[in-house]
Amino acid sequence: MIRNDAHIVGNVFDMETLGAAATRDGFGHGVVAAGERNPNVVVVCADLAESTRAQWFRDTFPERYIEVGVAEQNMVTMAAGMAVYGKVPFITSYAAFSPGRNWEQIRTTVCLNDVPVKVMGMHAGISVGPDGATHQPLEDIAIMRAIPRMTVLSPCDAVEAQKAVEAVAVSGKPAYIRFGREKTPLFTSAETPFEIGKAYVAWEQEDPEVAIFATGPLLHNALRAAEQLAQEGVRTIIANIHSIKPMDEACVIDLARRTGAVVTVEEHQVSGGMGSAVAEVLAHNHPTIMKMVGVHDRFGQSGTPEELIEHYGMGIAGIAQAVHGVRAKK
Repeated sequence: MIRNDAHIVGNVFDMETLGAAATRDGFGHGVVAAGERNPNVVVVCADLAESTRAQWFRDTFPERYIEVGVAEQNMVTMAAGMAVYGKVPFITSYAAFSPGRNWEQIRTTVCLNDVPVKVMGMHAGISVGPDGATHQPLEDIAIMRAIPRMTVLSPCDAVEAQKAVEAVAVSGKPAYIRFGREKTPLFTSAETPFEIGKAYVAWEQEDPEVAIFATGPLLHNALRAAEQLAQEGVRTIIANIHSIKPMDEACVIDLARRTGAVVTVEEHQVSGGMGSAVAEVLAHNHPTIMKMVGVHDRFGQSGTPEELIEHYGMGIAGIAQAVHGVRAKK
């Protein structure tokens, strides 16, 4: 059952009436809101203003927008210098290029110096679709959460994405947020909880048998899978892990103890991603039977977002199968 205190919209399973927007739209709205509050917020873009939605900030605050062209490494070092002198720079590009192309500069000029540059990675995951493997970053969570001092967030919809952007704007720390290009369901509200370092339970049945930890837009698939499983008599509890680093370790441990079986769901390589972070927490605190839903040591390929999500086992059926698998091992 949907948790009332989670403020998930009431028609979450009605795909015909549910609204949809790309999570990158949440960045566009969020950075404009942050800029209205703080004149030190600036946006630096690597020749992708329209695709990243940085154009919305450019059109509102043209004097605080900087276009560097196809120069992602320079974009980071420039932003780091600006941050040293009091600016709050948001740098924007496709995640395949930032952090994919400029990881060393992020590590050395941003995190080593602990300056508040915000890295906005757009078009993350395989749902970029026809652009194919070169533009389908499935490793960005892994490479960013390995860097000391870096916050890593993965919002589930455009509403939560805006909250994430506004939150990192005032955090005073380096941060990375991943966003998708494809329109995905809008199923959270203005009242839905959001706090860096905190998870929230979005679905809970009495005496749950399996805990599902989901991040990003695939949280919606997890909710739909839970509804299907409930009709089969399988009881689950679902937590939204929008904050991958820092992670809500207390929530992860509590739900693992309550259920004795865990499934993680992410649009990312299972190696080094959110599922790996959950596994690390449980290995140290409460070893638990686990199954990770995500991409298993493979590159992406061209196809529609729907085809690719199903092909890589991240659809409703794939999540349900994983739940049945860990439940059988208890």
